[in-house]
Amino acid sequence: MSTYKVPAFLAELLHARSPSGYEAEAQAVFDRHVKPAADAYANDALGNRIATLNPKGDPVLMLAGHMDELGLIITFINKEGFIYFDTIGGHDLSVISGRRIIIQTANGPVKGVTGKRAIHLMDDEDRKKVPKKHEIWIDIGVRSKAEALERVAIGDVATYDHELELISGSIGTARAFDNKVGAYIVGETLIRLAKEKKPFAAKVVSVATSQEEIGVRGATTSAYLVNPHIAVAIDVGHATDHPDCDNRRFGETKLGGGPILCRGANINPKIYDRLLRAAKKIKIPYQIEADPRPTGTDARAIQMGRGGVATGLVSIPLRYMHTPSEVVDLEDVERCVQLLVEFAKSLEKGDYAHW
Repeated sequence: MSTYKVPAFLAELLHARSPSGYEAEAQAVFDRHVKPAADAYANDALGNRIATLNPKGDPVLMLAGHMDELGLIITFINKEGFIYFDTIGGHDLSVISGRRIIIQTANGPVKGVTGKRAIHLMDDEDRKKVPKKHEIWIDIGVRSKAEALERVAIGDVATYDHELELISGSIGTARAFDNKVGAYIVGETLIRLAKEKKPFAAKVVSVATSQEEIGVRGATTSAYLVNPHIAVAIDVGHATDHPDCDNRRFGETKLGGGPILCRGANINPKIYDRLLRAAKKIKIPYQIEADPRPTGTDARAIQMGRGGVATGLVSIPLRYMHTPSEVVDLEDVERCVQLLVEFAKSLEKGDYAHW
């Protein structure tokens, strides 16, 4: 049994169920842990959480980690009470069926399972196919549509019933490391900066963003609101140290190898250099990835905010992204917090990383 101690803030975020557009449980966790450390704290119309430290500082640094996750949304209930759904975010349809799930309803959680036709009832051709969404359903153990509607409603959302578990030392598995680790990192960075005795120049705004999984929507509006000079998005990245992953195509990054620093068109080169210098200064391991286009993260929205923002991206190596059992080394998460604390303290007044 692992004896690694998971920070309570991170554990609570991982337990919170927060599909895109339904982030209330994660919001409450962020409120509880981050608001007391902030000089100013706000929410907005999209459900972002915006915590500010050193409000008169310069430059303005925005740290963004999204708190939403994948989910299922109820769209139809048939006469026998079986529930049909659409997906929130980018699911692998081959892993949806046969899962225990929890539906969030006005009257509390409702448990169910995702079902499809058993393999014994398929012919050879059917067995070769990935089921379509309308060929999978949710079973909550009722016998009619009326009985189902007493418990759930159209528009209720569900998440997989897979909780955080440590499987070896600091290596853990959970359904939504993507991207509860990012929301934790930006919040924890602000908490630690608030305890710094030596003044630093920057105004730091840590944002737990909403609706990243359906189009970086919360980052788009919060970047406009915060109006930062400099920003760093924190998300998960693919650890490519497992079988059936060609490094020639996907690069070389590994679990436990430290935070991943991104380079490419989405990344301001001066911000990359400063993140690199910060990692070297505090002597943590780090990894580098290259992306030639706008990344699939909040960084792509923030960089294009208003007149443009000097943006960086730091990712936590993760195996099995967008599955019910994602895997992360929590030491990489801690190293990322240390990196961002050092990066924030290193910023100098009036330097906005223009190039």
